[in-house]
Amino acid sequence: MADLEGAFQMSLLHPNLKGVILQYGTAGFRTKAEELDHVMFRMGQLAALRSKKTKSTIGVMVTASHNPEEDNGVKLVDPLGEMLASAWEEYATQLANAEENQLTVILEKIIQEEKIEMHIGAFVVVGRDTRPSSLKLSQTAIDGIISLGSKHKDYGLVTTPQLHYIVCCHNTNQMYGTASVEGYYEKLSKAFLELTKQTPNRTDDHKHLKVDGANGIGALKLKEMENYLQKKLLISLYNDGTAGKLNHLCGADYVKVQQKRPEGIRMMAGERCCSYDGDADRVVYYYYDSASLFHLLDGDKIATLITTFLKELLTKADLHLQVAVVQTAYANGSSTRYLEETMKVEVHCAKTGVKHLHHKAQQFDIGVYFEANGHGTVLFSKDAQKKIQQLVENQNASKEQINAAKLLMNTLNLINQTVGDAISDMLLIEAILALKGMTVQQWDAIYTDLPNRQVKVKVADRRVIDTTDAERRAVSPPGLQEAIDSLVQKYSLSRAFVRPSGTEDVVRVYAEADTQTNADLLAHKVSLAVYKLAGGVGEEPKVVRS
Repeated sequence: MADLEGAFQMSLLHPNLKGVILQYGTAGFRTKAEELDHVMFRMGQLAALRSKKTKSTIGVMVTASHNPEEDNGVKLVDPLGEMLASAWEEYATQLANAEENQLTVILEKIIQEEKIEMHIGAFVVVGRDTRPSSLKLSQTAIDGIISLGSKHKDYGLVTTPQLHYIVCCHNTNQMYGTASVEGYYEKLSKAFLELTKQTPNRTDDHKHLKVDGANGIGALKLKEMENYLQKKLLISLYNDGTAGKLNHLCGADYVKVQQKRPEGIRMMAGERCCSYDGDADRVVYYYYDSASLFHLLDGDKIATLITTFLKELLTKADLHLQVAVVQTAYANGSSTRYLEETMKVEVHCAKTGVKHLHHKAQQFDIGVYFEANGHGTVLFSKDAQKKIQQLVENQNASKEQINAAKLLMNTLNLINQTVGDAISDMLLIEAILALKGMTVQQWDAIYTDLPNRQVKVKVADRRVIDTTDAERRAVSPPGLQEAIDSLVQKYSLSRAFVRPSGTEDVVRVYAEADTQTNADLLAHKVSLAVYKLAGGVGEEPKVVRS
C-alpha cells in the first residue's frame, strides 16, 4: 500500500463540490471555473501517477479553448505530446467525481491496476491560457503534483500546442526540438524561412496577413514570435487581448459557426485573414470578395491545400509514400469528392474528436487530418521521415528530387506533429501560398463548398442518441435514422446526420444540400425529428437562415 496520508491531507484544502459531475472527454474537463478547484488538484495527482507509470514527462494544460472566459478546464498530455490514453480518461473521471473519503481508495486502485512503482520519480510540466482563473487553477494542479512527492516545471502562459510540443521534446531527448517556448519559435521560424526563401519577388501585399487572436494566448505568443519571422510575413494582429473578452464575438469558433467576420477586425475585399481559437490549437481563414460576400476557408479547405502541396512534392521527389486524409462526418461533401476523385487520395472518416483522427492518421506514411473547425495537423511516419532524409542526402538523385525532398523536410519541421496548432498551421499555409504564388481566392476556388447548416436541439437526455459508422448514422432512438433518410431523399446533393454533444444535453444536427435554402430546410426538418423522437425540451426548433 502506498503512503497517501499526506496527499489526502492536502486534498482537504481542495474539497469536492457536491452535485458537480464531470466527464473527461476529448477536450479533458470543462465547466465554470469556480467548480474546478478540486478537479485541478486531482489532475495534478493523476499526471504524477501517469508520469511514474510511463517513466516520462507528462503535461497538464489549464484551458477551456473556445469556451467563454468564465469557463475553464484541464487536459493531460501524454509522453509524445498526444492526448491522454483512453484507459486513463476513465481514471480521470473517477478521480474528479470522488468524495473526499474515496479519494485515496481510487488512487490506490490506479496504483495497483497499473502496477505503478511509487518510488519512481515523476516530472510534470504545467501550462495555462490567459483566463483570469487560470493562474490560481494551475497553482492548484501543482499542489496536486507536489502532494505525491513529484517534481514539476511551470511554463506559465503558453498555447496548448506549445505545451504538447514541450512534452514531446522532453521525452525525445530534445530530438523533436528544444523544450522551451523559444525552442518552439526557433524550430518553426527556421523551417518557415527555409521554405519561403525561394519566393523572393513577393510584394508586401502578398506577405500581409490579418490575424484575429480571439483575445487569447495565441495573440500573446504570435507577438513574441514576430521577430523570428524576419518580416517574411507581415502580420496585423487584432483582438490581441488588450481590450476585448476572450472568444467574445471573435475567434475561430465564432467565425466558423456564425459564418462571418469577427468583431474588431477591418477587412477590405480580397484581404487574407485568419482567426485562432482561445488556446490557439485551431485556425480558419476567410476573406470578402469584390461583392462583399464572406468566404470561409475551414479545416477541409486547409487539409486540401496541404494535401495538394504534399502530393506535388512527392511526385517531384519520386517518393512513393502513401498519403491519406482523415476527416469527420462534418467534412463538406465537396472536399471529400475533390480529394477522392480529382486528387486520387484515399479519405477516411473518423469519429468527431481529434484523438480519433490522430489515431487513424498514424496508420499511413503521411496522414493529413483536420476537423472542419480548423483543428488538425499532418503526421509523418518514422519510415516516411527516414526516406525523405535519405533523399536529401542522396548525391545520385536529380537536382529536382533533392530540392523537393528539402522542401518536404522543411515542411515536416514546420508542422507540429503532436497536435493541431494555429500558429504552425498558419505558417504552413502562408508558406504554401507563397511557394505556389496563390491568392486566397485561388485557394478557395480549388472546389466549392456545398451549402450547409449546423443547429442544436435541446433534449432531456443526450444519451438516448446512439450512433454508428463514425457518427454518420443513428441507431437509437428507434425510427430516427429512417426519418433522416426519408428527409435527405427530398433534396439534391444532400446528407444529414445527428450526434449527441459530449458535454451537454443537446443533439447536434448537420445538413448540407445543393442550395443554402435547402440546407436550412433540411437541418430544420431533421431537428424537428430529433425533437419529437429523442425527447426534445423547450420550444420546438425554428428554421435557422443566414
